[in-house]
Amino acid sequence: MTDRVVLAYSGGLDTSVGIGWIAEATGAEVIAVAVDVGQGGEDLEVIRRRALDCGAVEAYVADAKDEFAAEYCMPALRANALYLDRYPLVSALSRPVIVKHLVRAARQFGATTVAHGCTGKGNDQVRFEVGITSLAPDLACIAPVRDLALTRDKAIEYANKHSLPIETTKHNPFSIDQNVWGRAVETGFLEDIWNAPTKDVYSYTDDPTFPPVADEVVVTFEQGIPVALDGIRVTPLQAIQEMNRRAGAQGIGRIDIVEDRLVGIKSREVYEAPGAIALIAAHQELENVTVEREQARFKRGVDQRWTELVYDGQWFSPLKRSLDTFIDDTQRYVSGDVRLVLHGGRATVTGRRSEASLYDFNLATYDTGDTFDQSQAKGFIEIYGLTSKLSAARDVKFGNGVDLSPVAGSSSAGALSGGGAESTSSGTPDGAAGA
Repeated sequence: MTDRVVLAYSGGLDTSVGIGWIAEATGAEVIAVAVDVGQGGEDLEVIRRRALDCGAVEAYVADAKDEFAAEYCMPALRANALYLDRYPLVSALSRPVIVKHLVRAARQFGATTVAHGCTGKGNDQVRFEVGITSLAPDLACIAPVRDLALTRDKAIEYANKHSLPIETTKHNPFSIDQNVWGRAVETGFLEDIWNAPTKDVYSYTDDPTFPPVADEVVVTFEQGIPVALDGIRVTPLQAIQEMNRRAGAQGIGRIDIVEDRLVGIKSREVYEAPGAIALIAAHQELENVTVEREQARFKRGVDQRWTELVYDGQWFSPLKRSLDTFIDDTQRYVSGDVRLVLHGGRATVTGRRSEASLYDFNLATYDTGDTFDQSQAKGFIEIYGLTSKLSAARDVKFGNGVDLSPVAGSSSAGALSGGGAESTSSGTPDGAAGA
């Protein structure tokens, strides 16, 4: 039986040429696999037909938009996943769902190898190959662009020589990857990190400099998942798509960042993720209301590690699974409504409410009805600061106390001017604004 190779197929130049290129280089039959994660563009049937016309013996196509939104974007939302505190893992999230379908197709058609179109200096090669071998350790992986020296010039020459049904052009200033969670743009003039993005870089967002009238939206969550917008029930996919539309109209979610790639280089990337950024802002605020303090503090570290694992291609790793279990538990009470105002590039939370809220108005208020027993505060402070007090006394005993002498050129009197601990800028009691 002839060997078979499953190829991650986008329908573009490189992967279309890759079908014949792989067949000639390896002698194997090629099965093209196209997975729709909301990248837009051509119909899946058109892509399937093109793959067959380019020489694939089989074509596997999957509409995975709902699967991607529910099983990949929603876990990222619950983890508040922002790589380097800014990038919501647009491309990194789509790779494991594509990998899942590649492995499924390999099993279905009896393939022994999986191929992808990544270069040797990006993150995606790692995400694909580590993901594939995590699900199917017996499968081999190849990358024509990286392993078989398939350059763009060679791809164009090959396509023209074999009259492949694909547009060929050397003029393509950007490398673009997009899905329902967002859009990633790189290369071209953006590789000079001093150059500002031009208008043609953006597609998902309008210019926030001239926004329309502010848009107010209420997002309803159940256990960390958005289930309604302004009271209308939505699926995860519908929630993302509608927030992409509304937040995108306000220019929300534009990100220009120099990030640390897994392979060790820094790369300038421009992202658009209006729905993701707005939903994460809402989710984070609802967590502030419903997640217990120590659990919330620990979760911030878990969220960061979860994000790094996914960015680094470890979606199927044991640690990622363990962190998923913790995050799932934290979302038990993350249910309620968050009101957002979308305007001028920002998603601003203006209201929050939850039946599971840990916010107690009677404990928080400074007005009549305050149920907080302030007489207990003094004893609490004594016990809380006891270890520091004992340590400080030891430092003084051995001559290692803090030097309190004035710094040369400073004035202790001037340092105290402008009001002491008793001054306030409003009618709020001293300490009320010190949270």
